[in-house]
Amino acid sequence: MGRHFPSHDPRWKGEDSRVFLAEVARIVGDGGYRVGNIDVTVIAQEPALAPHLEPMQKALAAVLGLGTADVSVKAKSADHMGAIGRGEGIAALATALLVKGD
Repeated sequence: MGRHFPSHDPRWKGEDSRVFLAEVARIVGDGGYRVGNIDVTVIAQEPALAPHLEPMQKALAAVLGLGTADVSVKAKSADHMGAIGRGEGIAALATALLVKGD
């Protein structure tokens, strides 16, 4: 995030995360690639994320211009281990397949 969206730049403060995703997709496109599919895992002890997974999948697909079959969003808990397990934070892991050209 730091190079393209530095935390010291006030224009990004409080910005909707979909704006960041759209900008990254634009940067990828400018480099001659497109997003083929994405896989996201959110790790949180709480809140329960199951009711939010489908809306998250649809939102990501819409921003990236993908079908929902090309977007996987999963959640898992930290089983009460570490800072995430104590509810002190949330982590996310994301992988994107980038496809050269069209």
